[in-house]
Amino acid sequence: MDIKKVVVTGPESTGKTILAEELASFFKTTWIPEYARGYIMGLNRKYTFDDIEHIALEQIRREKEFLKSARGFLFYDTHLIVTKIWFKHVFGHYPEWMDGEIENSGIGFFLVCNTDIPWIQDPVRENGGEMREVLLDMYIREIKSFDIPWALVSGKSEHRTRSAIELVRSHFNIDSGKFTERGSQWNGN
Repeated sequence: MDIKKVVVTGPESTGKTILAEELASFFKTTWIPEYARGYIMGLNRKYTFDDIEHIALEQIRREKEFLKSARGFLFYDTHLIVTKIWFKHVFGHYPEWMDGEIENSGIGFFLVCNTDIPWIQDPVRENGGEMREVLLDMYIREIKSFDIPWALVSGKSEHRTRSAIELVRSHFNIDSGKFTERGSQWNGN
C-alpha cells in the first residue's frame, strides 16, 4: 500500500504534536515525533549549526524507521522545511543538500497550524509574540516554493482536530464511507 505522508507544522506552541498524534490515532497509523525538542533539551549549551544539521539528518533516518510501521498514512510532527527555516533564521544559511531532500521527500500534504492558540513559554521555545506570525508566513512561502499542497488548520482542541481530519480526507479524496463505525477506523480501501 502506498503511504500518504502528511506533515503537521507551524510556529512554536501551535499544537503540532497533539494534532499529529491525534491524526495518527484517528487513521490508525503511526506518527513521527519531533526529534529536535528532546535533542536541544539534552544540550547543556547553546545549539550550533552542526547540532541543527544533526537534527535534520536524524529526522531523515527516523522517517525510514517509522515508515515500516505506517498503515495508509504517516504523520510528521515537523519536517525539513521547518529545519531549513530554522537554519536561515538563526544562521543565515542552510546545508545545500536540504533542498534535494525536501524535493524528493514524497510529502503529499502539509497541515500548517495557525497561531490562534496561546503561546506557552518553555525552556526550548524562542519565538513567541509577533515572531510566530513571521515564521508562519515563512513556512507557508517555503512550502509553496516546493509546490507542495497545504492547508491552514485553525481552531481550538477538538475543533482543530476535526478540521484537520476533514482537510486530510478532502485532500486525499477519502469519503466517510471508507471509515468503519467503531472508532472511525480507516479501512484503507
